[in-house]
Amino acid sequence: MKSRTGRYSVYIKPLFCLVDLFILNLTTLLFQTNIDQNLLFSAYISVLWIILSSKNKFYDIKRFSKLVHIIASLIRQFLIFALILYAFIGFFKQPNISRWEMGKYFVAIIGLVTFFKFVLLFLLSKYRGIFGGNIRRVVVIGDNKKTNQLIKFFKEKPDFGYKFQKKFCVNKEDFDLEKCFYYIVENEIDEVYCSIAELSNSQLRNIVNFTENNLKILKFIPDNKDIFTKKLIFNYYGYIPVLSFRDIPLDDSINKFAKRTFDILLSLFVLIGILSWLTPLIAFLIQLESKGPVFFKQRRNGLDYREFYCYKYRSMKPSTSANQATKGDARVTRVGKFIRRTSIDELPQFLNVLKGDMSVVGPRPHMVKHNEEFAKRVDKFMVRHFVKPGITGLAQVSGFRGEIETNKDIVNRVKYDIFYVENWSLLLDIKITILTAINAIRGEEKAY
Repeated sequence: MKSRTGRYSVYIKPLFCLVDLFILNLTTLLFQTNIDQNLLFSAYISVLWIILSSKNKFYDIKRFSKLVHIIASLIRQFLIFALILYAFIGFFKQPNISRWEMGKYFVAIIGLVTFFKFVLLFLLSKYRGIFGGNIRRVVVIGDNKKTNQLIKFFKEKPDFGYKFQKKFCVNKEDFDLEKCFYYIVENEIDEVYCSIAELSNSQLRNIVNFTENNLKILKFIPDNKDIFTKKLIFNYYGYIPVLSFRDIPLDDSINKFAKRTFDILLSLFVLIGILSWLTPLIAFLIQLESKGPVFFKQRRNGLDYREFYCYKYRSMKPSTSANQATKGDARVTRVGKFIRRTSIDELPQFLNVLKGDMSVVGPRPHMVKHNEEFAKRVDKFMVRHFVKPGITGLAQVSGFRGEIETNKDIVNRVKYDIFYVENWSLLLDIKITILTAINAIRGEEKAY
């Protein structure tokens, strides 16, 4: 299965942020503000600029965003930043600061940040339009006035970075959704735009299921028909209204950077502070009871359904069986029972996190053969693979961990996983991590 994000640059928003931080800090050298602690001031404005930018979604500029929205974002950012800037004087007791020089500094950063923001946006549009970079391949399903306007928009605005590939006419006798789906997969299409005025509810349902199970972005050109969800994002491409079916917070580069930073810091803490001394002890106990490798690795599916090897401490006797552990499983050793009950066997997966195959928090990865089975049985199962799998997850701390005994177990697990995918936040990750640690200390019923 092809990567949904392979052609997208994850560096654009971080680049914009780094340029602004460079301007904010370099400009302090140009004005005699008489600040006693320049290093403290730099740290203060840098941290608060990042927090403020994240809160205001300052860098959340879509390729179809209008100029008025960008200007409004700049005004909102600088109005709040002005208050933060002058709060520094009183909070850190800086009576000698020149208000006049501070005012000039503020005006300078407004001009410089605004100027370089538009320069970077201009260069990005030229990169898309002239060099064909940062492109998203799209198809349109439907043939009417609105779809033709949208196709015209894609063709006339190459700087927006959309590459129109094909239009499928629903009302033609030879229209076949299966052929449409085959084309989308074979040509690595990124986004599918549907005119719901021409599609039946059954056809819409099939398109929704296909795009979700094949990691494609689905967007609608709306009318008054049912779209099966309330979590819709409404945008305008020029004057053409378009609905996005699912908004994934971790598609945002700033959010992705924050999550990755959290993963790296926690992984290093666990690997250096815990596994450095725990691993020799666990290895000795494992070898004492049964000969064989200390670590157990197994193929799992991760982000965009890519396969990777997931690591654990070996908790079973060496066996060729790859079946999931069940209650009272004879393969589980005495040491294995303890490390499984306390979730210690999962700790080597922090190596997977450091490598980038996994995250600390996310949908738990299943064995490859189980994934293939669940993908056929459970609707929208593949949505879990829009983000990296985790050592722990919302489903696990909500009571759905361990063995899949009934179909209800996996259905409920998928529901929690989809909620996590759509509603991610760093605070949610921290909460899940804390709950996981508490559950590990208490012990869990299905940890066998």
